[in-house]
Amino acid sequence: MSGLRAFGRIILALLREIGDENAYARHLAAHRCEHSRAEWQRFSDERMAAKYSRAKCC
Repeated sequence: MSGLRAFGRIILALLREIGDENAYARHLAAHRCEHSRAEWQRFSDERMAAKYSRAKCC
């Protein structure tokens, strides 16, 4: 049963990474902020701006 729990934890951690929850947690820690709707919006806007401001080659 512990193998199944470990597998579940790995899957949950993977989903948190894919869903930007881990990145958001790091953002909160780095900026010493608490979770709020406004802070999530700021985080999302910064990530989208960074993502789409980079030029793509070919």
